[in-house]
Amino acid sequence: MPDRSALQSPARQRDGRIDVLRGLALVMIFINHVPGTVFENLTNRNFGFSDAAEGFVMISGISAALAYSGGLSAKPLWPGIAKVWKRAWTLYLTHLFLSFWAIAIVFATWRFGGSITLAQKDNFQFLFSDPYGVLIGVPTLGHQFGYVNILPLYAVLLLAAPALILLGRRWPVWTLAGSVALWFAAGWFRLDLPAYPLPGGWFFNPFSWQLLFVIGLLTGLAMKRGARFVPLRPWLAWLAWGFVILAVVWLKWHALGRAAGTALWWAANHGAPWFFTAFDKTYVSLPRLLHVVALAYAISTIPGFRRAADHPALAPLAVLGRQALPVFAMGTLLSFAARAVKELAVIPSHILDGSLIAGGIVVMIAFAAFLDRNRKPSGGRVATGPALPARA
Repeated sequence: MPDRSALQSPARQRDGRIDVLRGLALVMIFINHVPGTVFENLTNRNFGFSDAAEGFVMISGISAALAYSGGLSAKPLWPGIAKVWKRAWTLYLTHLFLSFWAIAIVFATWRFGGSITLAQKDNFQFLFSDPYGVLIGVPTLGHQFGYVNILPLYAVLLLAAPALILLGRRWPVWTLAGSVALWFAAGWFRLDLPAYPLPGGWFFNPFSWQLLFVIGLLTGLAMKRGARFVPLRPWLAWLAWGFVILAVVWLKWHALGRAAGTALWWAANHGAPWFFTAFDKTYVSLPRLLHVVALAYAISTIPGFRRAADHPALAPLAVLGRQALPVFAMGTLLSFAARAVKELAVIPSHILDGSLIAGGIVVMIAFAAFLDRNRKPSGGRVATGPALPARA
């Protein structure tokens, strides 16, 4: 959701805000994926109802529109569709790579370090009770381990992206209405893709999370035209900022939080749909949905943000954002390694935590800079590929 400056800039120019926000989220995701440090108290999930995952899915929709809509603007459509689906295949292979390396790190911590703790949670424990079922479930995406379970969602969304782009370009309002209807149906009927071998469904439910992707995609299609999908209105900006501030006060002022929680409990017991009053992540319940949408709109109204995003001081974040998929993969492996080190440390230490977090971020930036320096030049400065968050 761009600010006014987007209307004065070529639609084909790369938007630094996307890269900076994506890079910042990658940093927060890495911090959140090394639980038990003081630094996780500083990430965005502590100041609102949503977290980095919701924001990244929306940014992914924007990026998908900017990167792939041009290839779907003329017939034959197949080359454009094939490009998007090739990316989905890359996400699937990356998911398998990360899943099996996560297994290796978790069980190496037990075999060589003597600690079984990591192997007893986050769905790794079912390798003990049903190893054959897990080995079937991992490649078929029915069994997903904690902290490496976001890429299947992206693969599914990208499979649907060509149709969504074609629909969104011609009927944006109806496309959004259909997406909202699917989100509502998913919550009302508990629709989800099935898990295997465990009962239940995916943690990141594609039927619910698609709404954030579609909002981002429609925003990206508008950006491609040098416009806004949601017009800039002062009253809407005040409403968005008000909701963002309300969420912070709700979480930090315990008296208000208890009172608001009681009000939601009352509404839930008097007929309100459960996903309107809960804070459920799997179904992107209404408070989380409203928060990420309000936050996105509020950020888009910040004066001069586009110019600020291109400042050299933010270059490390921008380079992380430009290399989202490999940086996400590297950050995931580093987070598992850091958790293993913390698990094996004799005495917990803030110095150790600081070293692991700072060292991991430095490695991620260096890795991204290396890839960025050696990437093949493209014909135009466009935002490429979807952002890739992890569980946050």
